[in-house]
Amino acid sequence: MSVYYDFEEVDAFTVGAVGQPGARTFFLQARRGTVRVTVKCEKQQASAIADYLRRVLNDLPDPTEKPVPGAMELATPVDAVFVLGPVGLGYDRTTDRVLVQLEEVMEVDEEGEPLDDDEDRGHLRVFLTRSQAAAFCEHTDAVVSAGRPACRWCTQPMNPEGHACPRMN
Repeated sequence: MSVYYDFEEVDAFTVGAVGQPGARTFFLQARRGTVRVTVKCEKQQASAIADYLRRVLNDLPDPTEKPVPGAMELATPVDAVFVLGPVGLGYDRTTDRVLVQLEEVMEVDEEGEPLDDDEDRGHLRVFLTRSQAAAFCEHTDAVVSAGRPACRWCTQPMNPEGHACPRMN
């Protein structure tokens, strides 16, 4: 069964991680009133969305509002409705909103052909104000950087006990 959520406005659009650095699970979450939709994602997907939004915002006037404190934290319980696959991003000049469209990952067979019909995939579509998009970018940077520190020579994440650095070999 597929899920489809479409938010013309949201109270919050955020990212968060659950677990210890090195074993964290990342989630994107949209909230409007009592409706909450959570999507499991990869750290790199969240970071890529923030990078794109930042590029869009660079071409627009600075946001004038700030999000409500605490609005960027994941609401619990964190129950993902699907795992993130393709991401669509855009900007609607008529409404001055940034579009973020998230789709469920599509299962494929060994030849790369879809196993299910595209209509069965979950979708989440949200329109963000410039302020919400800017807050998402800042918060994503903070969440991503809260993980394991990067090695100064190879930039790969380091565990508390160290790591096998390919450049120091």
